[in-house]
Amino acid sequence: MSFPGVQNVTVQGISGTGALRIGSTFLSKFFPGPKTVWLPAPTWGNHVPIFKHVNMDVQQYRYYDPKTCGFDYNGALEDIRNIPENSLIMLHACAHNPTGVDPKDEHWDELSKVIKQRKLLPFFDMAYQGFASGDVAKDAYAVRKFLDDGHNICLSQSFSKNMGLYGERAGAFSIICGDKDEAARVLSQVKILIRPLYSNPPLHGSRIVATILNTPELHSIWLNDVKGMADRIISMRSKLKDNLEKEGSVRNWSHITEQIGMFCFTGMTPQQVEKLTKDHSVYLTKDGRISVAGIASTNVDYLAHAMHQVTK
Repeated sequence: MSFPGVQNVTVQGISGTGALRIGSTFLSKFFPGPKTVWLPAPTWGNHVPIFKHVNMDVQQYRYYDPKTCGFDYNGALEDIRNIPENSLIMLHACAHNPTGVDPKDEHWDELSKVIKQRKLLPFFDMAYQGFASGDVAKDAYAVRKFLDDGHNICLSQSFSKNMGLYGERAGAFSIICGDKDEAARVLSQVKILIRPLYSNPPLHGSRIVATILNTPELHSIWLNDVKGMADRIISMRSKLKDNLEKEGSVRNWSHITEQIGMFCFTGMTPQQVEKLTKDHSVYLTKDGRISVAGIASTNVDYLAHAMHQVTK
């Protein structure tokens, strides 16, 4: 991601987790506000230990509504309005993990406004850019909106999924600064923190990323590949929902296609999940989350049948 018109510091991290660790370490040392991070409920499991490891307190704001299997817009706004001023808030830029529930653009617009009013520092985790809609620009809407609204954000990026570089650990941490002098001071301190963390990041993955992003022909091929992967996941969502209806299910499964990205919160209970595993050998987490990327045309019919059997 580029940051036109703003001064930023960007360093290579050991994928998204490493970028989050750089950011959390920097903020625990230099952030002038409360040493507390506000995370969506639920959030990616690794967010909590990452921030606790740098001795930051972890709190949550409402995000997922189990009644609708969707975004709890009103609950999120109410909680964010009550977060102490000058606090740190974590936001998933797109394809929220683990729920697959993303705010709509108009929701992001209002969230940006409220977060600005509360003088909160937004820390975006962007691990799935392009894997939500298939369009890397569309998936960057929230980040770009916050920049346009004048937020000085922090951003963690991973290239593990959208470039197929999981084993290469290629990622980046960025922080927006007020001017060149501030950027120089921030970069000097980030380098000091990185030195005892991992000294230097691996080169191979980052050179692949740089080559793809800076070679027009390869960049075009990559964008097409990302869209192909996202479109396949989206099609699996549609097939799963359609097959559940063909099975005769009277439940409302619209959330399967309304959610986005690699994961889906199905709304199944732990008891239903246990029965799904025991009786049908379908394995998923107890909270009902499935990896849509693991669904294929060869197993989507069986999955729909099994889900119907345990939920009817």
